[in-house]
Amino acid sequence: MLGQLSAPKNLCLLRLSAIGDVCHAVAMVQNIQRQWPNTKITWVIGKVEASLLQGLHGVEFVIFDKRAGLKGYQDLKQALKGQKFDVLLHMQVALRASIASLCISAKVKIGFDSQRAKEGQWLFSNKKIAKQSQPHVLDGFMGFAAALGLEVAAPLWNMPLPDSDQLWASEKLSAGNPENKPIAVISPAASKAERNWHAEGYSQTAEYLHACGFKVVICGGPTTMEKLLAEAIISRSKFSQGDNEIQNLVGETSLKQLLAILKVAHLVVAPDTGPAHMAVTVETPVVGLYAHSNPMRTGPYLYPQYVVSAYAASIQQQYKKRVEQLPWGTRAKGKDLMMQISIAEVKKTIDRVIHDNYPEML
Repeated sequence: MLGQLSAPKNLCLLRLSAIGDVCHAVAMVQNIQRQWPNTKITWVIGKVEASLLQGLHGVEFVIFDKRAGLKGYQDLKQALKGQKFDVLLHMQVALRASIASLCISAKVKIGFDSQRAKEGQWLFSNKKIAKQSQPHVLDGFMGFAAALGLEVAAPLWNMPLPDSDQLWASEKLSAGNPENKPIAVISPAASKAERNWHAEGYSQTAEYLHACGFKVVICGGPTTMEKLLAEAIISRSKFSQGDNEIQNLVGETSLKQLLAILKVAHLVVAPDTGPAHMAVTVETPVVGLYAHSNPMRTGPYLYPQYVVSAYAASIQQQYKKRVEQLPWGTRAKGKDLMMQISIAEVKKTIDRVIHDNYPEML
């Protein structure tokens, strides 16, 4: 903890990835901006993540290409040549991020506390954030604002979303929705296939959403795995004919277009994946499906009440201990853990979302 600081002239933030984590970091950045509006903020970030956040008010992005090997570090050093920062917020524990921090000149380099400064991150900082008891990732990030002596408020997001992307999303969704039904988005694929629920579960969820009065849309990235999963979900769904068919936008959106789709949506169903956290930033309720990671740590921040989780049961089965008896952030391992999530529980949670947010649909 640094105590109350006067606003620094400039500040550098190092958080390269991933999509969900940079969404959490935006809340922290905008918390700083509300209290220190004149501080210049530079953010060292990954290429894909920058495409989502480009245009974020008051932030200059410097892209670090982790795939470029040694050249990536050389390019970063060149991009920041001659710049000296008052403070560096070193918000990523991966060793490659710590090596990247050596390219950033700053008087004060703040890292995680000793418990969380893994992969030797503690060697690359000269100040630490305060220890926290079982924090959500977002709360962990807010610890950096607290270390600057700033007040930590409930997260608010103002995501950069051009009118052109919002118009694209509106037109795309209305074209496949002549009855102007509320939109339910299923974003079924995480970066690791083991975190995905099964196609049958998603298809039955799609059928239930349709029966509740939603227009169902599937979103995702352009990978073969994501496309095949979407096709499997659609092929199993019994209503995917005519005007009522599932609208498949997998591989058809940029990240900003996807954010616009999520903003228009009334409800999102997703596993532990970037779009779930993107939806949170635009205040769209998320039914989060979890088995491998603790949803209290990585779940949709504003919507913990809508998480369907097999995590505690998986941990008990593997470690013969309860979650609270293990180190915070312990992951459950196994390829079939998501199979433990029941379709009935997902349907019940969808009912809860409708009851809480859209009573007119009842």
